[in-house]
Amino acid sequence: MKMLAIEEELKNNAYPGRGIVIGRTEDGKTAVTAYFIMGRSENSRNRVFVEDGEGIRTQAFDPSKLTDPSLIIYAPVRVLGNKTIVTNGDQTDTIYEGMDKQLTFEQSLRSREFEPDGPNYTPRISGIMHIENGRYNYAMSILKSNNGNPESCSRYTFAYENPAAGEGHFIHTYMHDGNPLPSFEGEPKLVGIKGDIDEFTDLLWKNLNEDNKVSLFVRYIDIATGAYETRIVNKNR
Repeated sequence: MKMLAIEEELKNNAYPGRGIVIGRTEDGKTAVTAYFIMGRSENSRNRVFVEDGEGIRTQAFDPSKLTDPSLIIYAPVRVLGNKTIVTNGDQTDTIYEGMDKQLTFEQSLRSREFEPDGPNYTPRISGIMHIENGRYNYAMSILKSNNGNPESCSRYTFAYENPAAGEGHFIHTYMHDGNPLPSFEGEPKLVGIKGDIDEFTDLLWKNLNEDNKVSLFVRYIDIATGAYETRIVNKNR
């Protein structure tokens, strides 16, 4: 698979929707994840990321303008022991609760489908990072309608063991802007991971579409110790 430059993937797509990046730094010492949200409606754009324990949650920037919290207010990131869960919806909680009961990542998601926001039927994208005894692996999932048919859910899981230094994978909800919005297709994209946490955060934020970007979360986790650093950028301030 050809490695892509994530800045080009973002710069050339006005509306990838919500996206997850998971990978490893060039020196191999650090696990990396990023999650961003975008919005076209006032309700979607009226959000910020805030820290919540070891994870984050979305919050209305102006509560008086919040019209429907059902699909926009959730915890995108939660930590369960040595596992970090990153998703684009309240399936974060589903994965957390399932894995806490010894279900696998994939089994935990069996109870969920794409979002009920026809005609888009936004895919549910999820990632899980596992760091233990100096070893690191991750998996990504997408639950999507069958070409816009809400009667059928297609489920895909991609697992990456001992990921290579300087490489990551990028999955997002929509191929591009449109009405209805076309769901992501294919495997997560192979992308390069470059720079320290501040450089990578800046790279992502400045290449997201200025009109549609809302919030960005980036976390770097030391594979040897589990210690982490987090950056949050919100357009609403």
